[in-house]
Amino acid sequence: MAFISTIKSNPTLKKIVHWMLIPSGQARPRLWVRWFVNPFYHQRGKGSVVRFNARMDVFPFKKFALGSKSIIEDFATINNGVGDVIIGNNCGIGISNVIIGPAVLGNYVMLAQNIVLSGLNHGYEDVTVPPRLQKVNTKQITIADNVWIGANSVITAGVTIGKHAIIGAGSVVTKNIPAYSVAVGNPARVIKQYNFTTNNWEKA
Repeated sequence: MAFISTIKSNPTLKKIVHWMLIPSGQARPRLWVRWFVNPFYHQRGKGSVVRFNARMDVFPFKKFALGSKSIIEDFATINNGVGDVIIGNNCGIGISNVIIGPAVLGNYVMLAQNIVLSGLNHGYEDVTVPPRLQKVNTKQITIADNVWIGANSVITAGVTIGKHAIIGAGSVVTKNIPAYSVAVGNPARVIKQYNFTTNNWEKA
């Protein structure tokens, strides 16, 4: 830990180490990191699967964990460069999903196809500097257990989705969604909630 602290406290050393891990202007780790560091550094649960064509842009300076019996399908991209990505047990990360940390997914989370979860935003306030070059800010996305998110949905930074919530296909979720509810639209709004007294899904 003392070595890591030394790197973080020395801007020049930090820049050198960063270059060794990541090619300039890119968000993907160098090949030696993907082959010789990540498989031994990050947690992979028993029975978990990462498909061959998934893009794992994970780095050793942030956490990545994949729970047991969880699967990351082909053409999905996972990036923990600006924040931890923690995926629970028995999760399905669908084809062409993009998850940019910080993001925490509980157990039995089901993501359909072409979903974006991004805890990252670029600054834009300084009009003399392109947004690409401005400082980034992050807010954690939290997805509770048993959540199902429909295809082509977007979950924005800072959002929490409660347990057993359902997000309809094509939704853009910009605010927290309560547990046991169904939300749809752009921006997503709750249209149904489960009533534990009547044991029915009822219109909100």
